[in-house]
Formats: sequence, structure tokens, C-alpha cells
Amino acid sequence: MDKGYRPADIEARHYARWEKSNYFAATGDGAPYCIVIPPPNVTGTLHMGHAFQVTIMDALTRYHRMRGDKTLWQPGTDHAGIATQMVVERLLNAEGTDRRTLGREKFVERVWEWKERSGSTITNQLRRLGASVDWNRERFTMDAGLSAAVTEVFVRLHDEGLIYRGKRLVNWDPVLHTALSDLEVLTGEEHGKLWRFRYPLSDGSGHIVVATTRPETMLGDTAVAVHPDDERYSSLVGKTINLPLTDRKIPVIADEYVDPEFGTGCVKITPAHDFNDYEVGQRHKLEQINVLDDNAAMNENVPAKYQSLDRFEARKRVIADLDAIGLLDGIDEHTSMIPRGDRSGVIVEPYLTDQWYVRAGPLAEPAIEAVETGRVKFVPQHWEKTYFEWMRNIQDWCISRQLWWGHRIPAWYDNQGQSYVGRNEDEVRSRYGLTCELRQDEDVLDTWFSSALWPFTTLGWPEQTNELKAFYPTAILVTGFDIIFFWVARMIMMGLKFMDDVPFHEVYIHGLIRDHEGQKMSKAKGNILDPIDIIDGVDLDTLLRKRTDGLMQPHLKQRIEKATKKEFPEGIAAYGTDAMRFTFASIATNARDLSFDLGRVEGYQRFCTKLWNATRFVLSQENTVGDVAPQPSAYDLWIRSEFGNTIDRVEDGYANHRLDFVAQSLYDFAWHEYCDWYLEFSKTTLNSPNASDGRKRATLDTLTEVLGSLLKLLHPLMPYITEELWLATCEATGTASESIMIEQFPLRQDFAVSKVAEAEVAWLKAIIVAVRQVRGEMNISPSKKLTVHYAGATQRDAELLDTHAAQIKRLAGIETIDAAPAASDARDAATIVVGEMQLLIPLAGIVDAAAEIDRLDKQISKIDADIAQLSRKLSNEGFVAKAPPAVVEKDRERLQDLEHQSTQLTVQRGKLSGLL
Repeated sequence: MDKGYRPADIEARHYARWEKSNYFAATGDGAPYCIVIPPPNVTGTLHMGHAFQVTIMDALTRYHRMRGDKTLWQPGTDHAGIATQMVVERLLNAEGTDRRTLGREKFVERVWEWKERSGSTITNQLRRLGASVDWNRERFTMDAGLSAAVTEVFVRLHDEGLIYRGKRLVNWDPVLHTALSDLEVLTGEEHGKLWRFRYPLSDGSGHIVVATTRPETMLGDTAVAVHPDDERYSSLVGKTINLPLTDRKIPVIADEYVDPEFGTGCVKITPAHDFNDYEVGQRHKLEQINVLDDNAAMNENVPAKYQSLDRFEARKRVIADLDAIGLLDGIDEHTSMIPRGDRSGVIVEPYLTDQWYVRAGPLAEPAIEAVETGRVKFVPQHWEKTYFEWMRNIQDWCISRQLWWGHRIPAWYDNQGQSYVGRNEDEVRSRYGLTCELRQDEDVLDTWFSSALWPFTTLGWPEQTNELKAFYPTAILVTGFDIIFFWVARMIMMGLKFMDDVPFHEVYIHGLIRDHEGQKMSKAKGNILDPIDIIDGVDLDTLLRKRTDGLMQPHLKQRIEKATKKEFPEGIAAYGTDAMRFTFASIATNARDLSFDLGRVEGYQRFCTKLWNATRFVLSQENTVGDVAPQPSAYDLWIRSEFGNTIDRVEDGYANHRLDFVAQSLYDFAWHEYCDWYLEFSKTTLNSPNASDGRKRATLDTLTEVLGSLLKLLHPLMPYITEELWLATCEATGTASESIMIEQFPLRQDFAVSKVAEAEVAWLKAIIVAVRQVRGEMNISPSKKLTVHYAGATQRDAELLDTHAAQIKRLAGIETIDAAPAASDARDAATIVVGEMQLLIPLAGIVDAAAEIDRLDKQISKIDADIAQLSRKLSNEGFVAKAPPAVVEKDRERLQDLEHQSTQLTVQRGKLSGLL
């Protein structure tokens, strides 16, 4: 083995061999276990959320594969309609052309060319993370098989009346000229204005004051609403208003949607341009007047003077005209939630247009029941509430998008605009007896439509393949809480509809990865981390460029540069995949927000180094003892028993979806029990001239067996280093094995419980730890040998002292240990109590009490000053209110730690005072 652990030297080599050897394929005769990957966008690159999610899924996959289950992790990517079309359109613009000049067919060809050339970035990054997906089964939502399945589902749903075409409000992007899903709309607070207008009553008896943030839409108002219990306006209900700037009269209506406490208690109703107003309009059968075209300019339904004006120019004109006739009541500064397209960045308009819809209610009912009855379980369970809230208030789903890249809607129109649905044009003509000219619908389906079919179409549906029979329903879905409705719920609905069964038995909802201060990672905050940079390292200049590219505001760019230089003055070191994955596992709690700290990655890289060095030591000892019958010691029985307990904790962690418990159990055993204790016990045994060859053989066998089994337990979380160390161990011991990933996961029954050995070693550790604690408290050098006297020892204590004398002397730095003289004085000795036995460590001549007290006084003084400063900071209400909660909590924890240190040092000072 190389002397040092260098992840870059081993990762690519092992992954290429795994993939070439087809180790990721679902083989074996065990119970089927399947996870489908949430398909990443083909345009995308990995972010921290992806890396976290991949770590969870790969750990589950590798764990079940090693348990002997017939395990499939189904990979694939999403065609990402809008995102991909925008990428290719930008390339065309750079060439001096556009998609309309090319035409639809040529444009789609260009997208496919781009996909083949550049669409593999994210799949190659998945390989870097160690994702053990079955690449032989990789799917793409636009491949021929999935495209045929999408068409089949559309036709069947349409035949049953569950898909229809209708005119409804959608989120409309006036730049991309397409409807958007709610997930593609980013809504945030923005400062603006609230205009108040007077609407005159038709009978001349006065006016009503209404307020709006979008004055141009008043040209499409078809009512003014008040609350039915608002006595101020009860006499006006049923009257009409002369809508200013138009020649229309609109009614005053009563509706409980109105909040009488907000504004004047009167609300203008524009059913064609507001989602809430649309619902009010449906209840009162109001006319829907669309005043915008698909560019968000004013259309032919407004007075001629406003037609063709951009919506914002029309806004200025409307305000000025109302002011000129005395109907502008006032203007207020106002903050409101503004929706913007996540790709174009423009303000999205609620827009009345013809679209295709899925009638969601009939599909939602069995999907609700599936969760209510436990056929699908959410982990953590509280996410069921979110699911039910959405599903019990479900609206019909707009599935059409005005794009060219995607699954084209299988509908054709005749010259009268009548639509006909079929699997292809020939089928349409045959089904409906048509001979006239037909044109296919220009729209494509929402990307989420094909994604909703992912669990069964990737397994071959509508063909009844062996994979579909074996792996559907899948075992578990791993995803984030933000797409419970957009994806999880729709998969459940579609799975029940077309497979008559749920798509998965469990839904593991993980938290959102935030930075070390608990802040959301974003470009604007300048705190984004690239998982590949954590693996490979990145220099400061490259990191700065990644964090500031595309930022237009100079002050924001300067702030991010300053913060980045302070946090990473030399860039980010290369930590390797395993350290990053183990960090992700360690924070995989049930919390909604998960803080990611590079300090933990650095710590877990040291853990990797610890494993590396431990393996080098074990293998260096392999040929030092001949082939003799082993004679196990209490240390051997103890470490095997502790390892068995660790297996129990690991299995429990996987069963309860707590990878943080798995990671902590493995870390504690590997670092503390195996490396800190058992390796040190073994060194004493192997180097002792008094230990028999049988005892040494048992030590070597136990060292090797427990190490190998520990590597297997660690493998699902740390695949690369465990493979390297496993193969090195196999080579050194002459064990035949191709890869650790196809070895059997360790079994509890192979590691017997020994409560006697556990108690014996616990007694031994207590003595050694207590002596080391005295050294630390009294600042005694580790090289200075101590004398220890014991008193009050039971017969069992005396036997154990004799048995473990060599370990106690070596590991505690003791020269002699014997019974305390009858006349010994405990006043000048440190006293340790272990059970009924007292251990006395004479300190005369060992410790300079006066010098130590002086040192402690200076240390206590510094800590107390830090306590005072931190206490003042946390007493500042402004700091506590404005600072990120994670920062405040970190300071509170530091304060508690400092107070504990001060108390401990004061106790030590008291002990030393007794020696003066």
C-alpha cells in the first residue's frame, strides 16, 4: 500500500472497473429492491442537493446489493423542455439565426445534436459521486420507448374523459410564450405601488374606491366585489358601476373571498387576469375579458388608444387618464409578491388561453386513499400532511406547453378547429373516418407529465417486461419536499391508474442542504458550493469566477468576493468523494434544513486517513506469526462483541432511514473502539515476549477479520476507499475477491456477544482513561512514567490488574502498579475510583503546583474574558434578531463550552492548591 491516502489516485480507477465488470446490474436470486433516480435535467450539472440525494440512494442501493437483494437503481435523465430549448436557442442566436428561421423539424434536430454532444455532463458527474446505477438500463424521457408510453397514456386518459382541452387561466411567460407550472415560477417580495381608483356608481349616487397593483388590468374588470357581511356596502350589492375608460357597466357582487379589513373592503374582479378573480368569476358566472396578447401587450378587447401598448406602458397611460378625469384616489408605497419566470426572469401573467388539462379529481381519490391506508408511507411521516393538503384541494392540471422541444401532443385538428386524439395521424383518420386535411397540435406536454410515468415506463411499460414484473412497485423514492405535489403525488396517481398499484412503498423526504450558517445556497448570496470542487479541490481565482459570473451589480460582486476570500483564502482543498459522502450521511437527519460545513468534510477526510493507516498497520503484521491454533483473548472477544453491536446499530439506522445514525455508529466504532483501543491492545500483545503464538495468531486473525467486516459496513457510504483497502487486505491474506461491493454484508450472528469481555475491557479502559485524565489536568508529559498504588481492590480487581498489567502500563504510561503501602498519604496524590477500588498517583516531584496554578490562572482569565464578550453579544437583541439562527445557536453553544471549560479549570486549580 502507498504510505498516504490520495483519493484522486483510486476513485476513477475503481469506478471504471465496476462499470466495465457490470457490477451495477440487478443479479442474484434475492428479494427485488428497486429505486428509480429522480431524473436530473439533461442540461444540468450537479449541485449540493443532487450530491446529497445521490449519496442517500447509492448507500441504500449498495446496502441492499450486499445483503443479497436483487437490486436495481434505475438511471435516466429528463429532457427538460424549457431549459433545453433555451440553451439551444441561445446557441442559434450566437450563430445569427433563431428557431423560427430554422423551422420546427430542423430545430428539434439541433436539440438532439446538442443532447448527444453535451447532455452527458451530469451523468459523468454521477459517476464521480460513485453512483452505482445500472447504466445498461439508462433511459431518457424523450427516447423512443418512453415517448411511445407517454402517447399511450395521453390517448387512454383522453378516451376516458380524463384529458380535455379548455380555456382557463395559466401562468404565462410573455418572453418564452408558454404556460409555466407553479414550480417554474419564482415568487418573491418586491417594492412597488398600490393605486386607488374611484369607480362611479351608475345611478350617480357616489363611487366605490378600489385598489390595485396592476392598473392596466382594470380594462378587463367585470365586477367589483364586497364581503356579504360588510354592512358598509350591503346596499350597493346588485347595483352597477360605470367602468372608467370603457363604455361598460359592471355589477357590484357579494363574495366571501373579499377581506373586509384589507384596504377599502372593495375588490376589482378581473377573471381573465387573476387566479382568485377567476374563481370568483366562476361562482358568479362573470364574463372573462382577456385584455392581453401573448406578448403581454394590450389586445383588441381594450379601447383603441391602448391597443398594442406594452402592459407597463399601458399602466402609465391608464393611471394618467384616470388622474386626468379625477378618478385617481391616491398612491401608496407597497410591497407585494411578484411572480417571475425562473428561466426568463420576466413577470409572469395570469393569462386566459386554450390549453390541455388532466381532470385530476378522479385520479387523486385513490392516491389519497393509498397514503391513508399505508400502501405508501412518507418518511418522516409528517410530510403526509403536506401531501393531503395539496391532494384534497387539487385543481385540474395544465399539461400543454407552447414549446417545440418535448413530447408533441397527439392531437390533430381539421379546418374547423375540431380536435381528434390518437396515437398517430393514421389512427386518427381510421378512428374518426377522416379524409380531410389535418394539422397536428403545435404544443408539447409538460415535462412533469412524462416524469409522472417514470417508475413504470423506465421498466418497459406498456410492454409487460420481466423487469416490470420484478421491480414494480419499486421499494422507495428519495426526493425533496419541494416536489411532493409536482412529482410524488402525480406518480402515485399515474401508477395506480395504469399499473393498478402504487409506484413505491415508501417516500423518503430529505431536507434542504444549506451552508454552514444555515443560509440557503444561492448565486445572490455567493455561498454556492460545487460538489466536484469539494472532491477535486479548486483554486481561489476559479472559485471567485464561479461565484460571481453573471452578477450585474458591482456592490454584490464585491461583497461576495470579499466573503469568499475570507472564508477560502487559498481556495478549497481536494477532499475526495468518500469524505464528502460521509459528511452528507452524517447530516441526513429528519430536519427540514441541513447545514453543510466544510470543516466536517475535512474531519471525515482525516477519518479516511485513519482507516488507511490502520489498514497499513494490520497488513504489516500479517506475516509476523506462523499458522498456529488461535487462542482468543478478552480483547479479541470484546472487539468482536462491540462490532456485533455496531452491526445492530447500522441495521437499525438503515431500517429507520437514519443514515446519520449509521454514519455516527461506524465512525465511533472505527475511530474509537477499533483504532484507538483494539489496535493499541494488539500492539501490546504482538510485541510482548510473554504472549504465546496462539494468542498473537488470534490477535492477527481478529484484526484482519474485523477490519474487513468494518470495510464492508462502511462501503455503502464510502465506496472508493473501502474498495481499495479491501482489495489490499485480500491480496495480503490470499483471499479471493473481485470487489467489496459484491461481498456479503456482515451478519450479526457471526460476531458473538460477550458481556463478560465487554465488562472486563470497560474496567480496563476506565483505568487507562482516568490516568490519562489526571495527566491532562495536571499537565504531566506523556513521556513521564507514573507510579500507581491501588487500595480497596476486590479479588476480581486484583486478578484483572495482574492480567492486564502490560496494557495498563503501556497505554497509561505507568512504570509500577502495586498495592498502596499501609501508611501512604493520599493528600499528595491524585485519586481515581474504579468500582470499589481506589488508584493513587503520587504527584510529589511530578507536578510543580505553583507553576501550574499560575498557568491555569492565566488560562481561566482569558476564557472568562471571552465569556464576558460573548455574553454581551448574545444579550444584544439586535444581533439575536438579525443574525442567521444558525450563527446565534453556534455562539450559544460556544458560550456553554467556554463556561464548562472555566468550571473544569477551576476544579483543577482547586486540586493543585491541595498540593501546596
